[in-house]
Amino acid sequence: MRGPATRLPSVPPFFRLSRLAPRSWLRPRWLLLLLVLAVVALLAVRAWRGTPAPVYAVQMRPLVQDVVASGRVAARERARVGSEIAGVVIERPVREGEHVQSGQLLLRLRNDEWQARLGEAQAALRQLRDVRRPQAAAELREAEIAARQAGREALRRRDLARAGAIAREALEQAEQAADAAGRRRERASLALADLAAHGAEERVLQERIAVAQAALARTEIRAPFAGTLIARLVEAGDAVQPGTAVFDLVRDAATEIVVPIDEKFLGRLAAGQSATVIADAYDDRPFTARLERLAPGVDPQRGTVDAHLVPTPVPDFLREDMTVSATIHTARKAAALAVPHDALGNVANGRATVQVVRDGRVADLAVRLGLRGLLASEVIEGLQAGERVLAAPLPVGTRVRPVEQAWGDEQ
Repeated sequence: MRGPATRLPSVPPFFRLSRLAPRSWLRPRWLLLLLVLAVVALLAVRAWRGTPAPVYAVQMRPLVQDVVASGRVAARERARVGSEIAGVVIERPVREGEHVQSGQLLLRLRNDEWQARLGEAQAALRQLRDVRRPQAAAELREAEIAARQAGREALRRRDLARAGAIAREALEQAEQAADAAGRRRERASLALADLAAHGAEERVLQERIAVAQAALARTEIRAPFAGTLIARLVEAGDAVQPGTAVFDLVRDAATEIVVPIDEKFLGRLAAGQSATVIADAYDDRPFTARLERLAPGVDPQRGTVDAHLVPTPVPDFLREDMTVSATIHTARKAAALAVPHDALGNVANGRATVQVVRDGRVADLAVRLGLRGLLASEVIEGLQAGERVLAAPLPVGTRVRPVEQAWGDEQ
């Protein structure tokens, strides 16, 4: 008969497993399970803390409102100098880009014909004064003497005829001679009057001289004002006609900058505003200008209005039709509640939306805008200083962890 069986003490399964298979925890499926649990834990922690999101702090900052556009250098006073008479170019002593003074010779036409006409008229005037006028005066004196003698002879024969000493026929001959001498004196007097100083013939000759001198003056084309020649349109040997353009001349200190501005900015612009201008060819030499006037109308094809800027002063490197970029300073505030542009969405009619962090989550907020600068805009309604707005949009309700970003002042 068997005795009772001896029972071994019970051992927990974990220890049995460890004793039987001490390396089973290193199997791949257990490592994968541990990795999944770690990822889940990490995601849970991140979800609890929120997604990192770059934000800007709304702050009081200096703000400048600008309008930026490209344009070209132009001339406010540009003259196209032309010829008033027909002729052939024989001399052109100036070149494009050269500065000229008022009255300086620009071009000379052949003037042989008008020189001859002037010489002819001057010779005729000298002959009138030196020869014909003295001769006419002498003839008048002779005619007066002859008229007096004929008059006395007629009187003497009239007395003799009354006394019956001579025939009636002799008296009539004396009276006819006296009448002829009187008419001759009248003709001599009229001739001398025509040849007298400031008389009709002298005035005619003086007019001929003036015409020839004016024509000669027109064969020399001179600068109407001081300026710079920007175009030469003829060469020596060219034949020109009245009205033919020969040079383009820009008056000194008459340079302006014409910038087409989108008409949506028209309400921001006003005469007298300052601007900073940079020429593409001299981008390291910015200069200042003043908004002098706006064009009276809007270009219907481009939807722009031309703004005319006057440099103060005019830089010496500016050239006609040079391309420039102009920044017109339309408004300035020393302290404005500002938000960077990349934080704004749905901008229209002075309003926009921003995303703010409220209780750790993203929320949309409507704001009203004021000045619009190059980098930031003024918020005049909807936000307060110190609030944080997202730099990039996220879905509304997303839990986020704000990461503040720095941004610069607009000076």
